[in-house]
Parts: sequence; structure tokens; C-alpha cells
Amino acid sequence: MFKQALTEIVERTEGATGALIMGMDGIAVERVLLPEGSDANMDVAAAEITSLVRSAMRAGTNTGLGAPQELLVSFEGARVLARLFSPEYFVVLAMKPDGNLGRGRYELRKAELKLAREFAL
Repeated sequence: MFKQALTEIVERTEGATGALIMGMDGIAVERVLLPEGSDANMDVAAAEITSLVRSAMRAGTNTGLGAPQELLVSFEGARVLARLFSPEYFVVLAMKPDGNLGRGRYELRKAELKLAREFAL
């Protein structure tokens, strides 16, 4: 189920190079990487994004703004979009710099709604 959802996100998002479901421990639950994503070490980048997600969660708590829903980090060679599914899991979408960010955000939101029961605590 997870692999199919990630495959659909990657296939429907122009410029996507991979998608991963991550735990807050930095370990991927499932991944779908195109050759470009594997070459760019998206596994490692997704693990590093975990610390940013945890920092955003702390910032939301400390400021009273609530939990983050989405984070975007733009690098010279890639865009990495993270969408939180629960306090313990989030999905990462890696894209080329010119990838379709709007479509990626839309596909992650659809996946969140589709997989919500799987990530319910």
C-alpha cells in the first residue's frame, strides 16, 4: 500500500526524483527512488530533513502555533518537500529544481488523506 502511494506521487509529479515515508527516528519506512534520486543520495537527504522536521515541531510547540504541516527546503540541485502525516511519520518528496512544486504539494496532500488511517495513533 505504501509503495503504491509513493509510486503514484512520483509518477504524477513532473520533475519528481523520489518519495519516502519517514519515521521521526530518521529511518525510511518505505521508499520509491528514480535513478536520479538514488544518484543524489535522497535517502541520506531525507534522513537529514528529519532533524529539520523535529525542530519545526518544537518551534510550533514553543510558540503556540501548533504542529507544522509542511516544510520545503530548496537546494541548488533539488527541492525537498516534507508533509507530516502524524507526530511520528511524514512523507518526503524530492524534486528537480524545476519540478512542479504545486503538483507535488497536491499529491502529498492526497496521499495524506488516503493513508490517514494507517498513520493514526
